[in-house]
Amino acid sequence: MPGPSNGSKVAVAPARACAYAVLRRVFEQGAFAERALRAEARSLPGRDRRLATRLAYGAVQRRRTLDHFAEVLSERPTARLEAPVLAALRLGLYELVYLAGAPDRAVVADAVELAKASSRAGHGLVNAVLRRAAREGTDSLLRGLADDTPEQAALKHSHPTWVARMWWEQLGADAARALMDYDNEPSELALRANTLVMDANALAERLTGDASGSAGEAPAASGMRGTQRGVKVHLDAKIPEAVIVEGPFDVHGSPLWRTGACIAQSRASMLAARSVAPRPGERVLDLCAAPGGKTTHLSALMDARGEVVAVERDRRRAGELASTLRRMHAGNVRIELADAAAPLAGEAPFDRVLVDPPCSGLGTLQARPDKRWRVTEEDVEEMARAQAAILAAGADVLRPGGVVVYSTCTISAIENERVVAAFLDSHDDFTLDDLAAELPSYAHWPLAREGGSGAPVAARCSSTGSTVLTLPHRDRTAGFFIARLRKA
Repeated sequence: MPGPSNGSKVAVAPARACAYAVLRRVFEQGAFAERALRAEARSLPGRDRRLATRLAYGAVQRRRTLDHFAEVLSERPTARLEAPVLAALRLGLYELVYLAGAPDRAVVADAVELAKASSRAGHGLVNAVLRRAAREGTDSLLRGLADDTPEQAALKHSHPTWVARMWWEQLGADAARALMDYDNEPSELALRANTLVMDANALAERLTGDASGSAGEAPAASGMRGTQRGVKVHLDAKIPEAVIVEGPFDVHGSPLWRTGACIAQSRASMLAARSVAPRPGERVLDLCAAPGGKTTHLSALMDARGEVVAVERDRRRAGELASTLRRMHAGNVRIELADAAAPLAGEAPFDRVLVDPPCSGLGTLQARPDKRWRVTEEDVEEMARAQAAILAAGADVLRPGGVVVYSTCTISAIENERVVAAFLDSHDDFTLDDLAAELPSYAHWPLAREGGSGAPVAARCSSTGSTVLTLPHRDRTAGFFIARLRKA
């Protein structure tokens, strides 16, 4: 497998070599894009890392559309192409069609050299296809794509067809198109100020006022330009801990991260812990706690007073969670290595419970570019069953009058509205809180039960409470669903 150097006798731009290696690791070895990029881009300077990120993430996200272009231009199915050749075509076509700035000849030449290093004959096809794309004009390729139907939109915006159909039905055609289009853009970089160390204003001052934040590096999903000394940031009017970074910033290389002053966390994710609204001195249960962003947020909201029991069944992830807790000074958190769907033996009832179960992750497709190609329609149904079991387990250990918050990072009624509606159908002692009063900007339609058949459904009904649904294209953050249930 070639690395950034690719063993080529002709020098290839480091960013393109890095992106090419990431593509091959993702599609040939099944690697996660973020981890592959971190490994391949370790030695790159900030400018090259930013370009490599945009190229790699963009080509992974737009794989379906790029493969369509490759088949049109080569007049052969991509299934017949060698993997190194297909990777070079995807990379070259992405830059030619979707990015501006580099001369076409440089893009073509580098793609050819990358393919030549791994394929004896395939580089000739890469040269012919990319030269044809440049000669005929990439605008003509884009004009050939419509999005009048879910099937057309899935191809144009490079999503699985089942996802396009689901969003078309649940959100409407216009919102589905806008969401899929926005999924292919670089994600926002948001930091949560750890108020156990410093507040958002102090964090913003440190980020903009000195060079200790290592501002020359790029985050995994940024791709935005910034200043050399310090970075440009702004605060969020609704979330006191949120600091949005507008320039490139190496989070994990920053002393602010190492000392626990901040953590990379989407603003939507911050809303989940805020919806739990824990108070100092209370007992809080966090199910499926790793990697620890929400866990440490709960601790900070409690001023590290009281107790947070963090449940994680995977030993390796529990170890990573422990490291995060130490770094973030979350001294009131106790880790329990256990199955979140099983009752916690010997525990007193909790005041508040956060249920943040594994989900399809369809609200995070900007930051996790390969996610859309990993999850299937069958996975969603299976996850919904597991989510329901974890929600029931969390409710079982809640004290009377307590609240349980159900939160996912997906946009899928099967995993969201229907899980909550089914829970309410089987738990008469729980009611749905009205989160619209607290988070009006993100208010979502309430839940109701279908009369007669008893099947749980999502429906508009003013007589019940409301949930929260953030949408990336509308709210410029990850897609999260949040419901808060109160025990009688």
